[in-house]
Amino acid sequence: MSLNKEKAPDLAGKVIFITGGTAGIGAETLRQLSKQNPAHIFFTGRDSERASTLIQVVNQLAPKTQLTFLECDHGSLSTVKSAAERFIAASTRLDILICNAGIMAEPTGLTKDRYEVQFGVNHMAHALFMKKLLPTLQQTAGEPDADVRILLLTSISFRFHPTGGICFDELKTTQDLGVTGAWLRYGQSKLANAVYARELDRRFPEILSISIHPGIVKTNLVGNLGFFDKAFVYLANFRQLVDTAHGAHNTLWAATSDRSKIWNGQMYDPVGKLTEKLNVAVQDDGLATRLWEWTDKELEGY
Repeated sequence: MSLNKEKAPDLAGKVIFITGGTAGIGAETLRQLSKQNPAHIFFTGRDSERASTLIQVVNQLAPKTQLTFLECDHGSLSTVKSAAERFIAASTRLDILICNAGIMAEPTGLTKDRYEVQFGVNHMAHALFMKKLLPTLQQTAGEPDADVRILLLTSISFRFHPTGGICFDELKTTQDLGVTGAWLRYGQSKLANAVYARELDRRFPEILSISIHPGIVKTNLVGNLGFFDKAFVYLANFRQLVDTAHGAHNTLWAATSDRSKIWNGQMYDPVGKLTEKLNVAVQDDGLATRLWEWTDKELEGY
C-alpha cells in the first residue's frame, strides 16, 4: 500500500515534521506524504548527503512540496534543541509531528547527555522535540477545522521491558541487564513512547496523540544487529518481516486517516488496528504521570 490520490486526502497547506527522515521508514513516509500536496515537510537526520539525495528524488515526485532538512544527532539534546529552534524560526504552524527516529537492541552505552543510549535516543530526544514544538502545535490546533497530530513510533517489543516498566533510577547509567539487556532496554524505551502518547492525550486533548507499531521491518535497525540478535529477530518473526514500503503503512494511515475513527492516546498495530494485548505498564496512569514529570524535570534547561 502506498498513498495515492484516490485513497489519501489532500494535505494542502499542512506542515509536517518527521524525525529520522533520511532512511528506512522515515524516508518512505516522507516520499509518500510528499505526493499528497503538503505545504512543507521538515525532516531530521545525521547524514546531509543522504538528505540531499532524498530531496532530489522527492523533488521529482512532488515538485510543489517544499522540503527542509534539519541536521540533528538524536543522541545529543543540544542538537535536538537547535533543530527544533530552526524549525520554529522557519514555520508558524505544524500539523503533523512524526516521532520516527530510533535505534534498536544497542549494546550498553550512553548518549552525549549521559542517558542510557536507547532511552536517550528513542524517548528523550523526542520528548525535547515535543516540548519545543508544542506551542506551535497548540497554536495550529486552535485554528478552524484544524487536525493536529503527534505520532510516536513504538514497537510491540515494549513487552520486553524490565520488571516494573521503566527503571527511573538507572536511566542515567548504562543499565547493564545481562544477556538479554539490549532487548530489555529497547523495550523500556518503546514502553516510554507508548506511555507518553497516553499522557499527551490527557494533557493536550485538542491534539491527536497515538503510538504506532510499524511491524517487523527489514531496515538498518535489523541489518545492523549482531549475529545472534539478528537471528533472534528473523527466527522469532518468520514470515512476518516486511519491507520498508510496507513498514510505513501504519504511519501513513495514522497521519492521513479520518480522525473521528482514531482513539486518542491509544496504540495501533499495522494497519490501523488497536493493539489488543496491552500489559499493565502501558495502561498505568501513575507510570504515565511519573514519566512525564521525570522527563519534564530533566529537560528544564532546554
